[in-house]
Amino acid sequence: MHLWEIFVGIIQGLVEGLTEFAPVSSTGHMILVDDYLLKTKELFSKDVANTFKVVVQLGSILAVLIVFKDRFLNLLGLKKETAVQEETGNRLKLTQVIVGLLPAVVLGFIFEDYIDEYLFSANTVLIGLVLGAVLMLIADWFRPSRPKAQTVDQITYKQALTIGLFQCFSLWPGFSRSGSTISGGVLLGLSHRAASDFTFIMALPIMLGASGLTLIKNWQFFSLDVLPFFIAGFVSAFVFALLSIRFFLKLINRIKLVPFAIYRIVLALILYLFFV
Repeated sequence: MHLWEIFVGIIQGLVEGLTEFAPVSSTGHMILVDDYLLKTKELFSKDVANTFKVVVQLGSILAVLIVFKDRFLNLLGLKKETAVQEETGNRLKLTQVIVGLLPAVVLGFIFEDYIDEYLFSANTVLIGLVLGAVLMLIADWFRPSRPKAQTVDQITYKQALTIGLFQCFSLWPGFSRSGSTISGGVLLGLSHRAASDFTFIMALPIMLGASGLTLIKNWQFFSLDVLPFFIAGFVSAFVFALLSIRFFLKLINRIKLVPFAIYRIVLALILYLFFV
């Protein structure tokens, strides 16, 4: 194993960790960085490179689990309600999370092979970056003047289902899971922080399920010669995801979605002009 390959693993983990939960599309960034800069598929087989993308996602998943551990324990009934939940009678329920997950899970299962075969390319990512940015701009421009739900505990079943429908946009690489769901939540009257919290909570089971199934199918591609590459990516993704989640949650209510939308459009334009 060459040091360059470990370096590539660290950089890809950094990209995954910094972008997985910001509304800029981690999958899109990893495809772009890989296709234009790192050329992972030239170092390893396509199957190893695709398995690596799942491994680094597991690093991000672990970061979410740590940041939201109290919330997940609360959802599972392993941690008592907070004082605010007891006082207001509002509490996010596990069934609401499941309702939010169903649309993307069903569509993802049906179209998985088609997405893997035809949509994982730099050109489709550029399209997704722009369309996702447009949705985010619409969300900020047309959101209700006063949020109906300031916290994630005030989300209704109807809102959870509708946010889940918005999440289906993220099946197109480059659109962004968090960008789609936060935009949907904001349009429905959630505060940016409440929409972000719900997005991250939904992310854990859907990412864990998808990653677990892929790992089972690709287990034969784990070998001693690629293990350092996988470990470097996993650790890097975990560390940078942990930092980015905490930073993003402190920032999102203040800056909203417009800056992220502008970044996506500028990035897509630069890549189109210089690389396409």
